[in-house]
Amino acid sequence: MKKVAISRKQRNNLIRILVAIGLFAIIFIVDKVISLDSVFKSEYAWLFPFALYLVVYYIIGYDVLWKAVRNIAHGQVFDENFLMCIATLGAFALGIYRGMSGLEIEGFDEGCAVLLFYQVGEWFQSYATGKSRKSISSLMDIRPDYANVKRDNGFETVDPSEVKIDDIIVINPGEKVPLDGIIVKGNSSLDTKALTGESIPRDVAIGEEIISGSVNLTSQIEVKVTKEFYDSTVSKILDLVENASSQKSKAENFITKFAKYYTPTVVIAALLLAIIPGAITNDWSTWVYRALSFLVVSCPCALVISIPLSFFAGIGAASKYGILIKGSNYLEKFNKANTFVFDKTGTLTKGNFAIAKITPDNNQDEILELAAIAEQDSNHPIARSIVSAYGKDVQKGYTLSNIAGAGIIATNNKDVILCGNEKLMFQNNIVFEQENGIGTIVYVAKNGKFIGSILIADEIKEESKQVVCELNRMKCKTIMLTGDNEAIAQTVANQIGLTGYKASLLPQNKVEEVEKMLQSQGKKDALCFVGDGINDAPVLMRSDIGVAMGGVGSDAAIEASDIVLMKDDLKGISLAKRIAKKTMSIVSQNIVFSIVIKVAILILSAFGIANMWIAVFGDVGVAVLAILNAMRVNSKYKVANKK
Repeated sequence: MKKVAISRKQRNNLIRILVAIGLFAIIFIVDKVISLDSVFKSEYAWLFPFALYLVVYYIIGYDVLWKAVRNIAHGQVFDENFLMCIATLGAFALGIYRGMSGLEIEGFDEGCAVLLFYQVGEWFQSYATGKSRKSISSLMDIRPDYANVKRDNGFETVDPSEVKIDDIIVINPGEKVPLDGIIVKGNSSLDTKALTGESIPRDVAIGEEIISGSVNLTSQIEVKVTKEFYDSTVSKILDLVENASSQKSKAENFITKFAKYYTPTVVIAALLLAIIPGAITNDWSTWVYRALSFLVVSCPCALVISIPLSFFAGIGAASKYGILIKGSNYLEKFNKANTFVFDKTGTLTKGNFAIAKITPDNNQDEILELAAIAEQDSNHPIARSIVSAYGKDVQKGYTLSNIAGAGIIATNNKDVILCGNEKLMFQNNIVFEQENGIGTIVYVAKNGKFIGSILIADEIKEESKQVVCELNRMKCKTIMLTGDNEAIAQTVANQIGLTGYKASLLPQNKVEEVEKMLQSQGKKDALCFVGDGINDAPVLMRSDIGVAMGGVGSDAAIEASDIVLMKDDLKGISLAKRIAKKTMSIVSQNIVFSIVIKVAILILSAFGIANMWIAVFGDVGVAVLAILNAMRVNSKYKVANKK
C-alpha cells in the first residue's frame, strides 16, 4: 500500500500535538503522585497546577480559541470551536472556583485533555481528507501550464487558452498534452494514467487523435489542434472534479441542517443543567462539571466530519480507477440503482465491424481476396473491415462499378467479380447459398459462379458479459435499447445475458422507453442509463443516473452524464456500484454508531455517572473511530480481468 505523504502543516501540527501530550503526561502523572496543589503551603497553591496546565492548554488550543473568536465575529457562533472553548474554559473556571473555595482541584487536567483529544481527532480528519484528496488531486495534475505553438521562425510558448483551432503545437518528451488534436508529425507513447487510471502507455502515430491531459513520453510530436482549451477534454475533466464537492447527498444535507439546530439546543440544555439543579441544591461545582461534560460529548464532530469525508473518500476511490463521479448525491443515488439500461453500439459492442464468419471454410482465402478487390476503393466501414482482414496488397487493374443498394461489380479483361447483398446476386442470376447468421452478409461471385459469403458483425466487448452477469447477481435488471433490428438485438442480448432488450428504436424512442421504466419503478428504485453517443445525451439527462464512456464518448454524452468512465471499460460500472455500496454502508454505520454512543453518554453525563474523561471519548473518541471507518472507503478494490 502506498504511503500518503503528510503536508508541512500536518507535520507541524503533529509535532505540536506530541509536544503537548508529552508535557501533559508529565504534569498529569506528577499531579496524581504528589498533588501539585500541595507543593506550596498557601491559599493560592492552586495557581501552581493552574499555571502548568495553562501552558499545555495554550500550546494545544490557541488556534481553537482564535477560530472561535473569529467565527463569532463573523456571526458563526455555534460550531465545534465554540463548544470546545466553552467546555474547556469552563473546566478551567471550575478548577479556579474549587481552588479559591479550598476544595480539591478538579478541571484543569480535563480541560487540557479535551483539547488534546480534539486536536488528535482534527489531525486524523486532516490526514484522512488528504489521503482521499490525493486520489482526486492526481487528476488536477493534468492541468497544462503552456503550449508550444509552431510559427514560421520556430515556436512560441503561450497559455493553452490562447491557442486556436487548426494551430500546430509541438509537444516534447515529458510535456503534458495541452489541447485535443490530431498528430501530423512524429510517433510517440503517451502516459494516460491521470485520465484513465491505465498504467500501460498508449502508442500513437500520425493521423491519430490524442486528448489533453496525457503526458508525452518518448518522442517529439506535432499536433493539429481540434478544440480550444475551454472545450478540451482536460478543461471539462477539471471542471468536473472542481465541482464534484458542490453536489451534496441527502445524508450530507441532513447533517448540515442537523448541526445547525442541534448545537444551540445542546448549549441551552447544558446551561439549564448547570443553573436549575445548581440553584436548587446550591452544589454549583457538581452541576457545572456535569454540564461541561454534557457540552463536550454533545459536540457533533463525528457526524459533521465523517459523513462528508466518507463521500469524499468514495469519490476519491472511484477516481483512482478512472471513474469520475460528479458529486456525492450521484454516489448515493448510484447505490440505489437497480435497473441498468445500455445503449448497444459503442457501449456493449465495440462499434466497429469485423468478419465473424467466411463460408465455405475451405475457400476463405479466395473469397476474402475477391471481396477485397471489389471493396478496395470504398470508405464504407464494412468495406474497410474486409480490406483490413485481407491484410495484403490488393490486385489493381479492375474497373469498379457501384450498384446502388446492391453492391459492387469489379471487372477487367478476363474476370467479373460480384460483391454485395442478395439483391446483387438475384440481379445477375447467380445461384447462391443463403447465409443465416446475424449481421451484414456479403456474397461473392466470380464469372457467373457463386464463390462464398462473408458475415460481418459488430464485435461484442470482452467485458460486456462479465459486467452484465455481475449486475444480474446483484439482482439488477439489465436492459439494452438499440436501433438495430430484432434479430441482431436478440443475438447480442442472449450472448451477453441481458434480462431484456428493445430493438429498432430511434433516439426519441429511447427516451420514451426510459420514461415508461421510470414511471413503473418504486420510490426506492433508481434507473441508470449507460451510453456513449451524441444521440444518447437526452436519455442520459432523463435517467436517474447517466453513465457516459469518457474516452470515445461524445462531448454531449459526457456533459449530460453524472458518472464518466474514462477508460471506456464497462467494468467501471460494477466497480462504481461496489464503491457506492461500501460508501453508503459506512455512512450508515457512522450515523448509527455516533448517535447511539453520544445519546448514551449524554444521559450518563446528565446523571453524573460519566465524568469528563468519558465525555472526551464520547466526542473525540467516537469522531476518530468514525474517521478511521470512513477511510476504509478509499481502499483497494478488486477489478476482475477480462475473460
